[in-house]
Amino acid sequence: MRKHNQTDEESIREQSRRSGMSYNEAKAFIARTTGGHGTNIYSNTDAEEVKRKNRESEDNKS
Repeated sequence: MRKHNQTDEESIREQSRRSGMSYNEAKAFIARTTGGHGTNIYSNTDAEEVKRKNRESEDNKS
């Protein structure tokens, strides 16, 4: 019986490997490519740089 279970596990792992992204991988991909609420952990945007540029832009309007 152990051999049968082991074969099933191997088969499931192989099927998973070929099936594409996992749920978490897909979630991270969507967050990186589309943005959205609560996705900042996946972002490579430098928030401080954006704030600085926004301040500069506001200062230049005056």
